[in-house]
Amino acid sequence: MKITILGSGNIGSTLAKKWAAAGHAVTFGARQVDDPKYQKLLDTIEGDVAIAPLAEAAGPAEVIVLAIPGSAVEPTMARLGPGLEAKIIIDATNQVGAAEMNSLAAISARVSGAKLFRAFNSLGWENFDRPDLGGTQIDLFYCGDSGEAQETVHRLISDIGLRPVYVGGLDKVDIVDNLTKLWFTLAFEQGYGRRLAFKLLAE
Repeated sequence: MKITILGSGNIGSTLAKKWAAAGHAVTFGARQVDDPKYQKLLDTIEGDVAIAPLAEAAGPAEVIVLAIPGSAVEPTMARLGPGLEAKIIIDATNQVGAAEMNSLAAISARVSGAKLFRAFNSLGWENFDRPDLGGTQIDLFYCGDSGEAQETVHRLISDIGLRPVYVGGLDKVDIVDNLTKLWFTLAFEQGYGRRLAFKLLAE
């Protein structure tokens, strides 16, 4: 699968490493592809991974992952929006302190016909890098459009090593975002640290 990741920080780079290892073709979309930091990043990832200008990276992708600061989503979508129609877009951004933590409204305002999902936002990147705690697989709760696109996102979460837990359509985004707020509260305010995750138990 062709995946483009916008953002090369801890979340973007960790997801890229995992997906490349699983056999996906991963491209980082960047404004300055000649920045030495990108070559250093590519040297740390094995598999089919590349870097390209934003529009060039997004064009052939089947899946777009937004792992950029929340404040950068609107201008990025204004630039790329017309070329993202019919793609799967995963919003992994967090606008901490804002009325809405997700960037789905900014995406929807600039992109039509895309399949939108909210995922990879409710846990620290360390839990994507090592998706188990004490031998127990970590769950990742996500939401978005149902159907074939949801099956694709489900598989991509599994390829990270996490157990996907589908919460429902985008009307459930507040549930996923509240898990993010819970994670921040427990990790930092209550001192549990970043290696903190959630598990669904059911009979």
